[in-house]
Amino acid sequence: MKFSLFREYGAQNSRPVFDAFASSLSDAGHTVVDNSYDCDIGVIWSVLWHGRMAPNKKVWDDFATHNKKIIVLEVGGLQRGTTWKVGIGGINREAYFGPKGNDDTRAKKLGLQLQPWTDNGDSIVIVGQHERSHQWRYNPNMSSWVSEQIRKIREYTDRDIVWRPHPRFPVNNLEEDFKNVFRQNPVQVQDTYDDFDFSCSGAYAVVNHSSNPATHSVINGVPVFVSQASLAYEVGNSSYDTINNPNKPDRSQWLNDIAYTEWTLEEIANGEPLNRLTSAL
Repeated sequence: MKFSLFREYGAQNSRPVFDAFASSLSDAGHTVVDNSYDCDIGVIWSVLWHGRMAPNKKVWDDFATHNKKIIVLEVGGLQRGTTWKVGIGGINREAYFGPKGNDDTRAKKLGLQLQPWTDNGDSIVIVGQHERSHQWRYNPNMSSWVSEQIRKIREYTDRDIVWRPHPRFPVNNLEEDFKNVFRQNPVQVQDTYDDFDFSCSGAYAVVNHSSNPATHSVINGVPVFVSQASLAYEVGNSSYDTINNPNKPDRSQWLNDIAYTEWTLEEIANGEPLNRLTSAL
C-alpha cells in the first residue's frame, strides 16, 4: 500500500513519531510519500485544526470524501512524552487501535497500576479541552459547555467545583458567575514541550469530554463523568444523576486494552502498532 505522511502539519514534537512510523512502513514493504493525496492511506498528527496543524482539516475532509482511511498519530497520556497514540480514523474512543480483550502483558510492561477507587475527595474537577479539536465538533463553545456542566452538577450537589481550562484554550473568568466554583490554571512542567501539572489527587470526581485527564483519573481511582468519545467511557459515568454515588466498575480489562493504544518510539519503529492495525487498513 501507498502511505502519505503529512509531517509538515505536525506539532513541534511530532517529527520523531512520524519518522518511526515511516520506518515501520518501509520495513513492511509499503511505499511512503509525503504530502500527497495520491495514496491509499493518509497519516496525520492529531485532529486539532489549529495553528500549524490547521491544514490537516483539509486532508481529513478530502480523505473522507474519497472514502480513504487516515491513521492519526497523537501525543499519549499513559507516559506523556514517552508513549504515543497510533489509531485509525481519529483519536481516543473514536479511533480503532486494534483488537480488544488483551491480556495484562503490555500494561505490566508500561508499569500501569490501578489505584483503588477513592471514597473521599473534596471537589469536582471540570477539565476543559480545545474548541478546535475535531472531537469538540458537536459541542457549544467552551464557556457555554462548562457553564452547562456546572448547572447540571448543581442539580445534585453543592460540592466545590474546580474549573481547569485547557492550557492552550483559556476561558476568561466564567467561575465568577457561580458560587463555590474556583479556577485552576495549568502550569507547564519544566523542561517539557507540552506536559502540564494535572493531578486528580484530592478530587472527588473529574468531568471531561474526551481527553487524557479522564484516563489518568480512572487509573488513579477517581470516578469520571465523560462523553462517549472518551477512552474512559466504559469505566466512567455519563449522567450526573450518579454524582453522589458514582459508578466504580472493575477496570482490569479496560486497563489491559488501554495499554495497546500507546507505543514508544522504538515500538513504533519496530512495527508493533502497524501490525495490530494492518488487518483494518
